[in-house]
Amino acid sequence: MSILTERRTYVAGQWVTGDQVIAVENPADETHVADVSATPVAEVERAILAARSAFDDGVWAQRTPRDRAQVLHTLIDHLEANHETLVDTLVAEAGQPARFADETQCRTGISIARQTIDLYLSMRHEEATPVPVDDLTRGRVALSILRHEPVGVVTAITPYNAALIMALQKLIPALMAGNSVILRPSPLTPLSSLIFGHAADAAGLPPGVLSVVAEEGTEGAQLLTTHPAVDMVSFTGSTVAGRNIIAQAAPTVKRLSLELGGKSAQIYLPDALARVGIGAMGVVARTAGQACVAATRMLVPEEHKEEVLERVAAAYNSIKVGSPTDPSALMGPVISAAQRSKCERFVQLAEEQGAKVRAGGKRPEGLDRGYYFEPTVLDLPNNSNPAAQEEIFGPVLGVIGYRDVDDAVRIANDSVYGLSGQVYGADTATAVAVARRIRAGAVNVNTTVFSALAPSGGYKQSGLGRERGPEGIREFQEVKHMSIGELAQ
Repeated sequence: MSILTERRTYVAGQWVTGDQVIAVENPADETHVADVSATPVAEVERAILAARSAFDDGVWAQRTPRDRAQVLHTLIDHLEANHETLVDTLVAEAGQPARFADETQCRTGISIARQTIDLYLSMRHEEATPVPVDDLTRGRVALSILRHEPVGVVTAITPYNAALIMALQKLIPALMAGNSVILRPSPLTPLSSLIFGHAADAAGLPPGVLSVVAEEGTEGAQLLTTHPAVDMVSFTGSTVAGRNIIAQAAPTVKRLSLELGGKSAQIYLPDALARVGIGAMGVVARTAGQACVAATRMLVPEEHKEEVLERVAAAYNSIKVGSPTDPSALMGPVISAAQRSKCERFVQLAEEQGAKVRAGGKRPEGLDRGYYFEPTVLDLPNNSNPAAQEEIFGPVLGVIGYRDVDDAVRIANDSVYGLSGQVYGADTATAVAVARRIRAGAVNVNTTVFSALAPSGGYKQSGLGRERGPEGIREFQEVKHMSIGELAQ
């Protein structure tokens, strides 16, 4: 494997070396991957002030959209040119199977990035709006214009489970809209994000328009969410962290775009039970359940629950857990010892409140190093079980029985979360009718789509705002109305 060699962080067009380092660990074998130079807090503030200056001076915001698009395509070209090294880096720092790093993070991420540029160019960012007839006849207003303008300085905070693609989902629409951005990756996976500094240099981004800062703690992140020169925070991560960001941003009333936790349900109507094995595999394959949209609650007709449990347990028992570099391994480790302990704790809590382990539930045999946890199936007695209510963020699936469709919808919506959902049924019209009743930001019926054109985001405590799609671009824009008339003589 050949990973990225950069260990410094990138502030306002300059590479910075701090006194402290972030030790990056490979969760697959617990080996030391690299020491990344942590960005000093003073340099984080310099990144903020440089972003403010770059935005206020208009060195990026006042360029034409097509000019910005050309620069960003060059930035993406740099990522593509380093594809193989990026994949190896993602595998090493996150313990992800190589296919996930390659196909999902790199290839899909880059495709979505380019699609986002095209989508932005296809949208109208200034247009005339109707003027009341009375105002026209009195000559008060000659023209009414609606403008979508950049927000200003944006903090982008990304998670460990999909560092590259999440960064692209934030950086490209924010930069296309003319904002200046400071990227702060997860301390667990900072290596891959450093490539954006070199990509910015390769593309000729003006200094201050994009900075990449890294830290092991949260002092810099708190500065990025409280500093009065920052206009917006775009964050993907846990609901707990999201609540903290809301509180930190409140005194300066920053704009927020938050994609937070989830406890999504996949509902199987009686005529779609043949698909439960595939649906169960989708929760843990490649990601080890470390995805906020993972549908970790499987809702099935009560009278067929035992049959479903047998099928799902057989599917999970067939999964090979192993090194991300082993092409025959379908699932790798979770990110850390703490995350593995969380999986163990919730399995125990589930059992204490009446659940039964039908597959997995412990560390796999023969894997003495690395943070592995078996793909686990829980027979949950009801939706009040801790494993049905809390986001575990690991390879743990709970199966819950429902009496009828109304009961299934009630169970699916009985959650503080509302990020996504799935409905499966041979009668598509019936399945769609169920999907319309699910309180979630995205609900898939018998299929899924993931593109720059399809927005995602949460209801309830799963977040604020949207990513991707036209709505995701508008998150990084302010709305200005201009009424224009001639000066009376």
